[in-house]
Amino acid sequence: MQRSKTPTPKYSDTRPIPGNIILIGMMGAGKTTVGRLLANLIGKTFIDVDHEIQQRTGVGIPIIFEIEGEAGFRKRESEVLRDVVQQQNIVLATGGGAILHPDNRALLRKHGTVIYLCAPVTELRRRTHQDKNRPLLQTGNAYAKLLELFAQRDPLYRETAHIIMDSGKQSARAFVQKLMQKLRQLNQGTADTGPKDPPPVKKQPE
Repeated sequence: MQRSKTPTPKYSDTRPIPGNIILIGMMGAGKTTVGRLLANLIGKTFIDVDHEIQQRTGVGIPIIFEIEGEAGFRKRESEVLRDVVQQQNIVLATGGGAILHPDNRALLRKHGTVIYLCAPVTELRRRTHQDKNRPLLQTGNAYAKLLELFAQRDPLYRETAHIIMDSGKQSARAFVQKLMQKLRQLNQGTADTGPKDPPPVKKQPE
């Protein structure tokens, strides 16, 4: 299991960020990189859903797709999501297709603050072009496939997210600092008005 936790370093704004943080977005959007760094900075436990699936099955994602197809993989993914979101104080990096099932979308919103990491398809392709561990991109035209997936999934990411942030060409550390600020703003607003489902605080891609 991909988990990491380190003491929270001292920053000018040391207010804690309560609850679970859940990262959604396309493959290559930076969910694992951002999630691990964010968890380290705010003292939460990092969990990557794809790595969790691989640990439980004992095989890689491409093997699951080859044997069980995408439908079989999505079933396993939903089972893992239902399990891990019950944990407390985590940063969760989900797979790109985790939001395809409406039950998963409702589950994620219920158990944490959901962040959509949105990046242009050209940037997603640049980040994934040498990655052989992404079965959906093992086609003759991976860029066209990314365009197709983005068109299908972007509305679902936006429907699910409490916060939308552009995760394009910027350093992971700079992005995480902006994200921490957004999270504190959102939590402050929730604290002022009492507990409820967080209102959308969305930043359109620049």
